[in-house]
Amino acid sequence: MSIVAGIDIGNSTTEVALARVEGRDITFLASALHPTTGIKGTVQNARGVVLALGKALESAGWGREDFRRVDLVRLNEAAPVIGDVAMETVTETIITESTMIGHNPTTPGGVGIGLGETVPIASLRDCPSGKPVAVVIPAQWDYERAAAEINVALGRGVAVEAAICQSDDGVLIANRLPRPIPIVDEVKAIDRVPLAMPCCVEVASPGRVVETLANPYDVATLFGLSPEETRQIVPVTRALVGNRSAVVIRTPLGEVKERSIPAGELYLEGPTGRRSLNVEEGAAAIMTLVRECNPLRDVFGQPGTNVGGMMERVRRTMSNLTDIPIADVHIRDLLAVDTLVPQKVVGGLADEFSQESGVALAVMVETRELPMRHLAEAVRTATGIAVEIGGVEAEMAINGALTTPGTKTPLAIIDLGAGSSDASLMRENGTVELIHLAGAGNMVNTIIASELGFDDPELAESIKRYPLCKVESVFHIRQEDGTVRFFDRPLEPHLFGRVALICEKDLLQPIPLRTTMERVRQIRRKAKKEVFVTNAVRALERVAPAHNVRLLDHVVLVGGSALDFEVPTMITDVLSRYGVVSGRGNIRGTEGPRNAVATGLVLTYRGDGA
Repeated sequence: MSIVAGIDIGNSTTEVALARVEGRDITFLASALHPTTGIKGTVQNARGVVLALGKALESAGWGREDFRRVDLVRLNEAAPVIGDVAMETVTETIITESTMIGHNPTTPGGVGIGLGETVPIASLRDCPSGKPVAVVIPAQWDYERAAAEINVALGRGVAVEAAICQSDDGVLIANRLPRPIPIVDEVKAIDRVPLAMPCCVEVASPGRVVETLANPYDVATLFGLSPEETRQIVPVTRALVGNRSAVVIRTPLGEVKERSIPAGELYLEGPTGRRSLNVEEGAAAIMTLVRECNPLRDVFGQPGTNVGGMMERVRRTMSNLTDIPIADVHIRDLLAVDTLVPQKVVGGLADEFSQESGVALAVMVETRELPMRHLAEAVRTATGIAVEIGGVEAEMAINGALTTPGTKTPLAIIDLGAGSSDASLMRENGTVELIHLAGAGNMVNTIIASELGFDDPELAESIKRYPLCKVESVFHIRQEDGTVRFFDRPLEPHLFGRVALICEKDLLQPIPLRTTMERVRQIRRKAKKEVFVTNAVRALERVAPAHNVRLLDHVVLVGGSALDFEVPTMITDVLSRYGVVSGRGNIRGTEGPRNAVATGLVLTYRGDGA
């Protein structure tokens, strides 16, 4: 009799299956999981392995550090994956003739369009009658004093057409004026607003967005721009699309200088030699070239460019973690997804950002036996247990997946993790085809965070995992599918009017973003489709007979991301078009889609793979 622990080291979690093995009889004693420590496939994983194993021992009724109970630990061959996805900018906002303020405060004042020369409020009394001006109001001027000064100027015949405020006083000032003027407030860098320059301020009515300043030809009309100047103003107008308020100030030529960093070229090495293309051609062209270069031998980036820097960082990171020389680190898969990247607007005065086209790239580094041997030795030293490397991840996963009730060979599985999407096909004779591809849950998180413009990884994970709602009153919410749900007790006051996530046990977590529920949902679903669905089809094409997905009968989804509330449905819908039956696995009839690899590691210890 032996106590064997199968341990699956994933990009996000480390999973354990603990079992008693007596000849051909296997009795599973416990399962456990713990967050992976360090990058998958490196020595830093040892601490997470020890902690996960301790949890399994405790679940089995032993002590957390009672490692003497275990006779053997079997580790998967963990393929290192760079989980942080680099966003390579395809275009960059360029402003050479204008300064803009498009930060879209929550409550701008007034309504309409105002065109005039920027004037500090302290100099308003010196303005001649009839002169159209846009007043610049620093925080030292409170709303009552500012409104009184503007009213005096209006009484003298000065054409005060608009105002720009540093404080959050737009509505308070507008309510004290005899006629409405557009007022944009909360402009932090008020001291950097160019003075004595032509300026246009637009505030749309509630529920609407700016139209004039979001149209380059309207801006050209207002400022008398030439065709060349109109072309240069396009990044400004594009950045203002969707805002309720905006300011554009024309500045002297050359005050804001153009800066451009090329995205660069990718060089892919395959059986036919080296092929190249520019990242600016987009994700579709990149993935077409990846297919044409299959199987990939390596990927490089053009030196001195964004993508060249990314590829160099990947190699250097893996070299530092594994002690493998940089020249021996090879990239064997790449996933590209078109996305939007927030770029700080050159010349902006209130931390304005423009959503620019970009390409998200995830890469997988070649699996090497050397770092896995180092990891196995580190686990043996920490626990005193014999350790062996049990097998390739996708092959172990299919052995574990076959414990799902109702499955049999031939069977294909897709293992959806955090860093990689793996697929394998086991034929009736027991032979296995398998593939590891870059890109999974971590890439979805990065795309969500990028397109929504924040850098909180925990928030991105929550947005990926939970459905949305809009809190419309203290007693009801509108869910993202349009249905209304009522509550017996009043909700917390701070939730009112907010977009929130519906977490476990109906806990509502407000999203600290100024955006709509519909936009968050659209970005979330788009990211999942372009990563998970794309990789699912791509992986199955590689393992299917004759590379034809239609020749598959059954596909089982396993891995942590198979627990997602909408990914399995997305993949099932796409595969149904190929005539393939697919669904979420239930490992050993108890674990759901998790623990497939760890279970497979235990099962293959018997030697029959059943």
